[in-house]
Amino acid sequence: MASKPKTAAGYGSAQTDLARRTCLTLATKLGDLMDDLIIVGGLVPSLIVDPGEGIVPHVGTLDLDVGLQLALLDDEHYRRFTERLRDADFEPDKNEKGNLTRQRWVMSGAKGVTIDFLIPPISIDDKRRVQDIERDFAAVITPGLDCAFRDKKKIKLAGYTLRQEKASRDVWVCGPGAYVVLKALACHGRGENKDAYDLYYVVRNYGSGTTDVVAKLRPLLGSKDAQRAIDILRSDFLDSEGLGPRRVAEFQGDPFDDTIRADVVGYVSQLLELLNEG
Repeated sequence: MASKPKTAAGYGSAQTDLARRTCLTLATKLGDLMDDLIIVGGLVPSLIVDPGEGIVPHVGTLDLDVGLQLALLDDEHYRRFTERLRDADFEPDKNEKGNLTRQRWVMSGAKGVTIDFLIPPISIDDKRRVQDIERDFAAVITPGLDCAFRDKKKIKLAGYTLRQEKASRDVWVCGPGAYVVLKALACHGRGENKDAYDLYYVVRNYGSGTTDVVAKLRPLLGSKDAQRAIDILRSDFLDSEGLGPRRVAEFQGDPFDDTIRADVVGYVSQLLELLNEG
């Protein structure tokens, strides 16, 4: 998978709109199977953070990340799922060498975005990167994804599909607590500036304050992945010289911006302090 752009300049509203339309297209085609799916990744902040006075819009995303329930590994479930994907003209993407990327799909003949499919590990000892589901379909094994199915919000997505059809569908979206877990783990695992920015954006802007994020994060703390995420926040986000604040600032244009770095430290510190009070 290609690296994400290092700064906000690499993102735009047009690509985010395509991601929303791709998501809506998927929802209209999968129907009742959408209860086994959850939207995670870069589209989430624009779906769960209400725009308001003083809130700068999220920069958006270049792709669509879709989490799958482990129940989809059941033979009948995954066959229905992949049959509907193909009937809707979705197909595996290809990499630069022309090889199929079974965990990343696109809509044939339509200008859209790639869809990356993710799935939780089957066990804590599972060290594989990809879960094979069918010959041409797979999903990236993603620690912490089970938290998203515990902290989720149903969002009504309305607009136009990739085929210019006007539609409205309910979709499950990762909640703020699980999002912090997933993005902290992603920051540690691949070190992208965008992951640090996404985490900070949700902690700073979700709901009426950091307490709303904590309320969703606290029930997840029995998970080893959630505990690991908290450790990552403590080690990487509490020092203005640390990689978390530096990468958020770099993403927004200047890694040495003291104001941005102090803001990141302040909000993450508040999050951890409120968790400790519980």
